[in-house]
Amino acid sequence: MTISTEIQQRAETLRELINHYNYLYYVADNPEVPDAEYDRLFRELQQLEQDYPQLLTDDSPTRRVGGAALDKFAEVEHALPMLSLDNVFDQTELEAFDKKVRDWLNTDQPQVYAAEPKLDGLAISIRYENGVLVQAATRGDGTTGEDVTANVRTIKSVPLRLKGDSIPAVVEIRGEIFMPKAGFEALNRAQLKNNKKIFVNPRNAAAGSLRQLDSKITAIRPLDIYCYGLGYIEGAARPKSHTAAMNMIAGWGCRISPELKKLTGLEACQAYIQQLGERRDSLTYDIDGVVFKVDDTALQERLGFVSRAPRWAIAYKFPAQEEMTTVEDIEVQVGRTGALTPVARLKPVFVGGVTVSNATLHNEDEIRRKDVRIGDRVIVRRAGDVIPEIVKVVTSQRPDHTREFVMPAQCPICGSDVEREEGEAVSRCSGGLFCPAQRKEAIKHFASRKALDVDGLGDKLVEQMVDAGLIKDVADLFLLEAEQIAGLERMGQKSADNLVKALQAAKQTRFGRFLYALGIREVGEATARSLASHFMTLDALMQADAEALIEIEDVGPVVAHHVETFFQQPHNREVIERLLAVGVHWPQEEKTAADSELSGKTIVLTGTLEHMSRSEAKEKLLALGAKVAGSVSQKTDYVVAGRDAGSKLTKAESLGVTVVGEDTLLAWLNQE
Repeated sequence: MTISTEIQQRAETLRELINHYNYLYYVADNPEVPDAEYDRLFRELQQLEQDYPQLLTDDSPTRRVGGAALDKFAEVEHALPMLSLDNVFDQTELEAFDKKVRDWLNTDQPQVYAAEPKLDGLAISIRYENGVLVQAATRGDGTTGEDVTANVRTIKSVPLRLKGDSIPAVVEIRGEIFMPKAGFEALNRAQLKNNKKIFVNPRNAAAGSLRQLDSKITAIRPLDIYCYGLGYIEGAARPKSHTAAMNMIAGWGCRISPELKKLTGLEACQAYIQQLGERRDSLTYDIDGVVFKVDDTALQERLGFVSRAPRWAIAYKFPAQEEMTTVEDIEVQVGRTGALTPVARLKPVFVGGVTVSNATLHNEDEIRRKDVRIGDRVIVRRAGDVIPEIVKVVTSQRPDHTREFVMPAQCPICGSDVEREEGEAVSRCSGGLFCPAQRKEAIKHFASRKALDVDGLGDKLVEQMVDAGLIKDVADLFLLEAEQIAGLERMGQKSADNLVKALQAAKQTRFGRFLYALGIREVGEATARSLASHFMTLDALMQADAEALIEIEDVGPVVAHHVETFFQQPHNREVIERLLAVGVHWPQEEKTAADSELSGKTIVLTGTLEHMSRSEAKEKLLALGAKVAGSVSQKTDYVVAGRDAGSKLTKAESLGVTVVGEDTLLAWLNQE
């Protein structure tokens, strides 16, 4: 079929536009057109290539969607070997590496290194001829890798054609293909939803995704790349330094690490390790260390190689985030809401920088899905402050004596029946406030800052009081005498007197705070305020059924069920009656909140107030039905500006938001 010059030019224009937009979106993080416009151009090019197959080129952006499934991966011999790196694990070993480098170079001068994160992904070599991607291969054994060209073409941050004028005739760009943390979590959620096997970690997911025989599967996986070096080059000189090479690669449209730094001397390298280590958990991708390379290319050539690793580079490894250990037992913990959580007691293992001996198993379904048994060999993962978890059972090492876990029928703390509602994964103790495990946590919550805010009543003191039999429910708090408290550990008469005074002061609260303090499942601060402002009185709320509750903003079917169920329980009503009997109360003016001129208004507090703290002002405004926000937007009704108000005041003025002073605030709060 003959193709007109006009159609050929249109196809070329579309390819250039789409490649340009891909670069801006995926590499420069600076999108130039909306998604809808991009999609229209993309569909137009697809249609042209479908109507005129002669137009289809190897570097067409439409090739990213994935081609036919491959029967197998062909072998690719690397033009230059893909070398591995030697590792060091502490500062002493890094010092030894630096000394060797300077000894080999016969210099006492501080060495200049290029530093960048060591990504936990899959190494790749991508070959471009005349700027067009023609082949991509895995590292393999360093000499020969797997041909994954069709799959790499689907990764949107990999350019199908290099941009610029000074492109070598042939160039191999080396990089690390990885899966960002958010993409990994989304992929595993999708795998679970479709009853498919989940991936252990992002590296495992990236490797599995890149080695799909059907590139259509790879195309829908959230893979990304950072390029870290050059392989074979033909038709151009190799840059004089590693950092120069990286800047050149970036100029061609390839993605390089934003963490790449040029450092002089060992101390700078050690500081880089510390700084990156502190930020490790906040990065959007997994890293397992830092790579240091002698920056000068001529010095790299002088240093040469030993075995299959360069003398001019080293990988400093962070503590492993995954290790293998043994499940010695599975116990059950009972939480404040009565939730029973299985916890694996592990043979202690050093992982993620600390010694780990426990790992959460979440619930019974999770145990069944992972098939965790007592006695199993398992892989444990810990990243930063994340609670350690078992990510995989090593079934090939499963001993004969393993035992399956069975959720107990009675609460291990109080002996009450354990229930599991239909559609829920969590089993719960039915003992409510009678269960000692729930009792302690319920009292802690009741006295917490956002609830009744009892000054001086910390978690350890609550535990002591419950263990000593001084309090059996929250109402007992207000019957305590100073003499009883003074005898507890680390308590004296003065501290006891102060605590009794704080308890008496806490009796006067707000209706919304009181509801939040009761610890009703799924009822947070905002929902508690909504319930208080809608029903006005406790009696009205206690008599409301789910149908009435669901009419309130912030209350859905689940919350309505929990609220109704809570107030239907006789023991909960008994505790509430006791609380009222000992004097817990809230001002009647809360009943006028719905009628207040501030009801529904959004207010932002900024600067220093003279007559009260901002938290006190917030509480009083909330009681009048206002919404107190932390930032200024076009939806803000008022900004209350105190002394030394800063950026929030400036933004309010730029948006034309009404700004008032503390005198207006006081007038609002003093209205009858």
